[in-house]
Amino acid sequence: MRKPPLDPDVADAAPTDQMLTVYDEQHVVTYMRLLQAESEGADWREVARIVLHLDPEREPRRARSAYQSHLARAKWVTEQGRLLRDTGSK
Repeated sequence: MRKPPLDPDVADAAPTDQMLTVYDEQHVVTYMRLLQAESEGADWREVARIVLHLDPEREPRRARSAYQSHLARAKWVTEQGRLLRDTGSK
């Protein structure tokens, strides 16, 4: 796996594939930031603004949906996808 970008733009929804994707590899830093923010009890609106680059005031549904989608994928990637366990993906 190549070094992922530190602050990539995100899609409106994270992948739902049952295998790791290129998108997952590109967003590993995003996923880690989401998991850290959740563990610290950060407000989802602040996280959406800072991590996902979405404005929850202007687009509350889009921002909330993207936040939930990416957080769920972050959990899947670390628990099931094994992205951070160095098993790689193709």
